[in-house]
Amino acid sequence: MIPTLIKDIVEDQQGAAAIEYGLILALIFIAMVASLSSVADSTIDMWADVEAKSSEAMSN
Repeated sequence: MIPTLIKDIVEDQQGAAAIEYGLILALIFIAMVASLSSVADSTIDMWADVEAKSSEAMSN
């Protein structure tokens, strides 16, 4: 009975597929965070430029 149970556990592939999907999802998430980080930097710079030009225009 115990050898059959151990054999069934070793041959079960369902858990491996779930782990693989989890790893793929984690990689996609990391790629999204990295790309959004670079977009955020350029967006912050753009709005800082808008603020500077607006302040300059209002002071004239």
